[in-house]
Amino acid sequence: MKRIIVVFMALILCASGIGAFAEQGSDILIVVFSCTGNTKPLAEYAAELLGADLYEIEAAQPYTEADLAYYTGGRCDQEQDDPDVRPAIANPLDGIDQYSTIIIGHPIWHGQAPRIISTFLESYDFSGKTMTTFCTSMSSGLGSSASNLYPLVSDTVTWLESRRFPAGATKEDIAGWLKSIGMITAE
Repeated sequence: MKRIIVVFMALILCASGIGAFAEQGSDILIVVFSCTGNTKPLAEYAAELLGADLYEIEAAQPYTEADLAYYTGGRCDQEQDDPDVRPAIANPLDGIDQYSTIIIGHPIWHGQAPRIISTFLESYDFSGKTMTTFCTSMSSGLGSSASNLYPLVSDTVTWLESRRFPAGATKEDIAGWLKSIGMITAE
């Protein structure tokens, strides 16, 4: 059976969400990084639909509300303005070798994935794996956010079609996307 890492990185302000692994043992992994809570439910839907393990990326220096205030010169603005910034991750992932497909979910910050997504991608060897992304945004589209992540991993990665979801997307929306990229077979 194809192994799947589902990486849903959505930024979470509070660390009260899921732990490093909600359930270990699956060949599917969902990674979540979520500040405002818009992406986390979608990751949970995917975990349920795919029977996946769940992992939450936490920033070593947690993001505050002030950090996330757009166009104030705050931390988020500064990080997104510098493509070389790599925020540290507090809880590195162990055992990534057991997964072979990765779905990366993240919010859109200033039209792109948050820089901590780059940190995650550059921290592991994804050679030979299948990957895709999904993002959430209140207003921005997917744009080049997914394709900007491609060069951060091995050129042996097979990329599937990415998708942008609005806040409030449903479990059915996630299921439809997973079916469209072949992650779930039609019933």
